[in-house]
Amino acid sequence: MTEALPTLWFVLIAVLWAGYLFLEGFDLGVGMLMKLMSRNDTQRRVLLGTVGPVWDGNEVWLITAVGATFAAFPYWYASLLSALYFPFLLVLLGLIFRAVAFEWRGKRDSDSWRNRWDWAIAVGSFTAAAGIGAALALTTIGLPLDANGDRVGGAFVWANASALLGAAAVVLFCLVHAAAFLVLKTEGGVHDQADRFFRRLLPLAMIPFVGWALLIQLRSGSPLTWAVLVLGVAGLGLAYRSSSAGRDGWAFLGLGAAMLALVGAIFGAVFPVVLPSTLDSAFDLTVQNASSSPYTLGLMSVVACFGLPLVLAYQAWTYWVFRRRISEASIPAAHAVVPL
Repeated sequence: MTEALPTLWFVLIAVLWAGYLFLEGFDLGVGMLMKLMSRNDTQRRVLLGTVGPVWDGNEVWLITAVGATFAAFPYWYASLLSALYFPFLLVLLGLIFRAVAFEWRGKRDSDSWRNRWDWAIAVGSFTAAAGIGAALALTTIGLPLDANGDRVGGAFVWANASALLGAAAVVLFCLVHAAAFLVLKTEGGVHDQADRFFRRLLPLAMIPFVGWALLIQLRSGSPLTWAVLVLGVAGLGLAYRSSSAGRDGWAFLGLGAAMLALVGAIFGAVFPVVLPSTLDSAFDLTVQNASSSPYTLGLMSVVACFGLPLVLAYQAWTYWVFRRRISEASIPAAHAVVPL
């Protein structure tokens, strides 16, 4: 049983990252669409209204994924975050600027004030999505690590084609995922714009993600992971056909299922390696040589059995409460508030 615990936690961490991309993906995309799709302040307020009740809860998945990596695979955590110190710093700054902008955007009735915070939301969302995408691609494709798990090379040795592929994959997925979410959550002009945006972007937006998964399969794929990859591509076809037929829910679920399948194919193909070394495969970090003690993993498993269902239940309840569609007609006119 103790030998299976590292494998279990590798699967759980992969699930946490997939859950983060599914939930945080659409609100990062909505943030970027603040400057790419909306035409006026009312439409931007509609976009904010769709993610306002849930965006901070979605970020818990990132904290949990990184925290689980630290506790279950400390050597993976140490090598990855130290090698990618600068991009993770940019991710944190992007998330901070984004969070502050959500809170401060409506504090003053001024177009220039709102415009600055809109840019903070858009740029912060893009930075976070690109940084996470680069990190996930590099942890599956590889970094120049020596026998001690230390990075070999300068501070920007990570800035390569693999990082660019991952950044493009996640950024474009977030944009198309956000469009599918907005079609599901809005009415009127925003709904129509998002619907057109989704169908135009989907055929091209998922090419980097599929290319990333295909690259991993060509290197270390198995018949099972190839089958999962095919299911992911089929999910993209389902999403496009459902959108064309006006089935908003199926389009959103089809795209989400495709992303989950692609992430499953990627992590499944690299297993049991958690962080490959591009210098020598003997330096690879695996689920066995990078994991914590069996006692630590066992204790974490017990806590997860009780904590994870509670988190899932709470988030499901939150989405159920705020399930109604939003339209421009439901947005009140902007006005100044005089403090008492």
